[in-house]
Amino acid sequence: MRLIVATTVAGALLLGACTTDPYTGEQKISNTAGGAALGAGIGALGGMLAGGNDRRNALIGAGVGALAGGAVGVYMDRQEAELRAQLQGSGVSVSRQGDRIVLNMPSNITFATDQDSVMPGFYGTLNAVGLVLKKYNQTIVDVNGHTDSTGSDSHNYALSQRRASSVADYLGAQGVDPRRFAVNGYGETQPIASNANESGRAQNRRVEIYLTPIT
Repeated sequence: MRLIVATTVAGALLLGACTTDPYTGEQKISNTAGGAALGAGIGALGGMLAGGNDRRNALIGAGVGALAGGAVGVYMDRQEAELRAQLQGSGVSVSRQGDRIVLNMPSNITFATDQDSVMPGFYGTLNAVGLVLKKYNQTIVDVNGHTDSTGSDSHNYALSQRRASSVADYLGAQGVDPRRFAVNGYGETQPIASNANESGRAQNRRVEIYLTPIT
């Protein structure tokens, strides 16, 4: 049976989106939620009660508008264009799956070998992603970690989870509303290339970000 480790990164709704910067240890308030923390918190709580832990309901309850009809495609087209412009030459690929946008971040540019702390040289790329995510806030964000097949299953699951969490934490520290995030570690269970050679293993070691419109 495939084990999927999943956690939701969420702030205390009634206290606003207060997060800890994982690199400085400082407490900071999300720019997205800081303007009207109490009202947003109460609205989000209503959404949570109406739809369990559904992020869409929570965000709609907090006042983030939903997209409908032809507006969905236009909104995602514009977001995709800005991401492509910001990430050109960064090593991060941008692809489209229907109305979803997928960012593929190879681990060789994101993390040192077998480590889960984002490399300082990648901060600028994540800063650019954060700017676009804050501008286009009508999406939910799934951050998925993956590894190759080297090492034990338990090690790979844990490493993939920690790496995905590091990326989500960094983006949250840049002011992206943490209520938008879900963080998933898949270990070696979802390869996109063969693990029989180094080239394939390198492709499998990655963090993917899926951006899905709130509809």
